[in-house]
Amino acid sequence: MGERVLILAAGIGSGHNIAAGVLESSFRAAADVNEVQRLDILETTNEVYRTLYDDGYFALVEAAPWLVGWGYDANDPPFKLAKWTSMWDRINNTASSRAIKAFRPTIVVCTHFLPTRLVSLMLTRGALEARLAVVTTDYDFQGLWLTSPFHHFFVARDETKAYMSAIGVPPDRITVSGIPVQPGLADAVDREAVLRRYDLRPDWPILLISAGAAGGTYTQTIVQQTMRMTNDFQAVVVCGRNDQLKSQIEGLTAFQRDRYRVLGYTNDMADLMRAATLFIGKPGGLSSSECMAAGLPMVLIHPIPGQEVRNSDFLLEEGAAVRCNYQTTVGYKIDRLLAEPDRIKLMAASARRIGRPEAGQQIADQVLADQSPPLWITQAAQKSVLASSERGIAAANLYAGRRVRTLINAPTGLSAGVITTAQLDSLLPTKMDGRSDTNIKLSADQISKLRRRTEPGLFFTLRRILDKASDLRLELRT
Repeated sequence: MGERVLILAAGIGSGHNIAAGVLESSFRAAADVNEVQRLDILETTNEVYRTLYDDGYFALVEAAPWLVGWGYDANDPPFKLAKWTSMWDRINNTASSRAIKAFRPTIVVCTHFLPTRLVSLMLTRGALEARLAVVTTDYDFQGLWLTSPFHHFFVARDETKAYMSAIGVPPDRITVSGIPVQPGLADAVDREAVLRRYDLRPDWPILLISAGAAGGTYTQTIVQQTMRMTNDFQAVVVCGRNDQLKSQIEGLTAFQRDRYRVLGYTNDMADLMRAATLFIGKPGGLSSSECMAAGLPMVLIHPIPGQEVRNSDFLLEEGAAVRCNYQTTVGYKIDRLLAEPDRIKLMAASARRIGRPEAGQQIADQVLADQSPPLWITQAAQKSVLASSERGIAAANLYAGRRVRTLINAPTGLSAGVITTAQLDSLLPTKMDGRSDTNIKLSADQISKLRRRTEPGLFFTLRRILDKASDLRLELRT
């Protein structure tokens, strides 16, 4: 019987749903998949909740970006989310829970932290039996994504895996895949055909100016800045579904129609990215990943505090982008780049080097092949992960009782749970068959007896790891 794959996103911006759509296509093409469904869980919630999550977020970005950055940093440590916030999310997502259960998935893939937490809770309560894969959609890891239980995390870059491992997440549960982008971005494009399509000159560099998901009003400022540049160039301005912005840009560029092409929403971004010389826009996780896959250098404008600032840090560090910190010097910065074509070539090479155009297919293949049980992190271990993140100390270097240890399912060699050293000490004095410094064998009967002498969180975790087996042999790993 084939797998039933449910892909969950949340429509806050476009990136999460774009990644979900890429994964949907990859899973549909797999031979051992019976059915695939994609769901934006905000579409199943009430209007007030949906408005607060989506429109409210972009209103804050526009009116008080510093507050968005503060909120991102405040929720950056894993397992710090306030209980009332979790309760608010659960109350407003009862219809989402029903939709998930009605589909009866065997695999759930989440491209946003909101459905990730919801599905993890359903697994904990026994309301769902499925493998949970989490696909992050920014280059840095944000603590809201981490939950327990889950089966596998797919992250955008190696440093993210190193960070997650340092705070206590077993590395065998983390894969550096990149962010899913539409296939073909790394393939050669018929550039002459693209130039003809938009009546562009072959001898002038092409600037691809993107207004982003929110249809940023800063786009008008960027275009005004480019009008003062001295180097030859031509620009394609993509305004998305913001018709008012499109009309404004068309009016602004009316006397330079030979230099500017103004578009609304377009399905032609893949070709435009592969034909362009520079991308000018915001460093969203998806747009950045698409540019990297296409080998397109970026000029970063107006990053949202939090995830987009961290995305830009990565792109700058790797030499694939430059960042404009002042709106009044955007034209100056682009002009400098256009005067150094060799530098643009080096930036393009750096973009291709860190691009991961096959991320979607890699994730789908690995999720389908992965038959590992869920990873359970005890509440005590969650507190250690939180302390490790907040204090900037590796979980292995916390004081003795709070250090985390990984329980390894000895027959498979896969991580099964994360506990603290103090919890381990509560297990070791018990008489167990086959016990050694690195090996514990627990029967169902022994786990039942532990209920009276161990904390509830540890007992619950051991029962979950045991599942339907009659006994459990665990190795210990720091």
